[in-house]
Amino acid sequence: MALNIASEFTPKRQDPALDQIIKLAVMAVGGQGGGVLTNWIEDCAHRNGYVVQATSVAGVAQRTGATIYYMEMAPAQERNPVFSLMPAAGDVDILVAAEMMEAGRAIMRGFVTPDRTTLIASSHRALAVSEKMVPGDGIADSEEVIATAEIAAQRFIAFDMEKMAIDAGSMISASLFGALAGSGALPFERESFEAAIRASGRGVEASLRAFAAGFEAAAGGIVERPSSGKSKLPAASTPAGPARLVEKWNALEARATDLPESVRDMALTGLRAVVDFQDLDYGREYLDRVETVLAQDDAFKGHELTLEAAKYIAKAMAYDDVFRVADLKTRGSRFARIQTEMKPASGAQMKLTEFMHPRAEEIVGMMPSRLGRRLSASQSAMRLIDKLFNRGRRLRTDRLLPFAQLYVLGGLRKYRRGTLRHAIEKQHLEDWLVLVMTYRKIDYALAVETLRNRRLVKGYSDTHTRGLSKFDRVMDGVALLAGRDDAAHWCKLLREAALADEKGDQLEGALKTVRSFAGQSESGHQA
Repeated sequence: MALNIASEFTPKRQDPALDQIIKLAVMAVGGQGGGVLTNWIEDCAHRNGYVVQATSVAGVAQRTGATIYYMEMAPAQERNPVFSLMPAAGDVDILVAAEMMEAGRAIMRGFVTPDRTTLIASSHRALAVSEKMVPGDGIADSEEVIATAEIAAQRFIAFDMEKMAIDAGSMISASLFGALAGSGALPFERESFEAAIRASGRGVEASLRAFAAGFEAAAGGIVERPSSGKSKLPAASTPAGPARLVEKWNALEARATDLPESVRDMALTGLRAVVDFQDLDYGREYLDRVETVLAQDDAFKGHELTLEAAKYIAKAMAYDDVFRVADLKTRGSRFARIQTEMKPASGAQMKLTEFMHPRAEEIVGMMPSRLGRRLSASQSAMRLIDKLFNRGRRLRTDRLLPFAQLYVLGGLRKYRRGTLRHAIEKQHLEDWLVLVMTYRKIDYALAVETLRNRRLVKGYSDTHTRGLSKFDRVMDGVALLAGRDDAAHWCKLLREAALADEKGDQLEGALKTVRSFAGQSESGHQA
């Protein structure tokens, strides 16, 4: 016997109160004030006679403490609705994302739908752990998220609310709150939003400035797209100091300016970097190397070889060693930047702790070259040095003695040229350039790609060691390719494989492929 469901069950009419419920989610990462924003929204709703329920659920570590704050609100009435504790896919009216990839994550989870959701997002980026772990450029493309958001949301508003808040001396929560108010997605007047900020009692004036900026931008319905153009170099400051040194610098700057136009800006940037790293004589050595490459370059190829040389020779000469790290940690500009970013309350004391973990290699690298080589060759000596120094150290550089220790250490850079580390770096640089110019004679494109391989070598301590290992493995692979028509292409593929993951698994796979068509066995011998 068939059952006629339609005749036996009449659907219940939806409670009219449900149509009045506003469902709002805020997705933010650690330090962006998501909790403060939620409290402001809740206060604003209460001021307008709404009942509100707010919850929060911590997210995953890959988003550096990402949290979903969820609110449901409705006009107060005799019988208030039962609110949900979590957002559901396809059932969110307003989604506020404190960063562009949080907007993307909301879309992926189905919280943003074209039939109902107003999506408000800051267009700046806060990198995920997965993006930071990639040795190369692992930053996801914001443009793809923006393009998807324009389709997925009923209404989409996006601009850089982080910069807007910083310019106002406040936090992004204030500009997000202003954007929410300016969007008109909530049925409340601007005055009630501002009253919620005033009631919080902390940083009110700065927060109101950021709120106003966010309000005006959102009211205009802005969708700010990420810039695709290259940023312009900052204008060089006028050198100051003893007349003899200023004259010497001007002579170096004139040499860099005389280089071909396509190379000039990069060479000037590199010159400033190496002089800042060491001294003016070091800058002269840099230009000597660049001009040596230029003498064998091809103007019809746009001096591409010299351009890459100007960039990567500077990176190789301005390597990170103990002296460099200590110097950077004690510069006045660093403390000013930390003050700007942290914004401590007036009269508050800020503690600044440096985490140091020197290995035996770093200690020996600071020694005179001859002594350092002798100690490096002795396993017992290296074990003893490692035992004495290789331990976690915390230095409070807001205190005089620890700061003085690092300051003095940074000042020892004038002895850098005589150290073992400098001798090693100099030899590595020269061997690399000799190989580049050797490839230049047979394959211009391969020489350019070999220069770019220097991108693999960066950082300090263990990071530098891993990068150098990858560089050497890539260069070994390039040696097998020299003379092939596709050598430059494979050199680029090897480098990209090395940059793709920290462990180097993709690089090893690419090297196996190269060995297979180069006629070598796994052990590296000719098959």
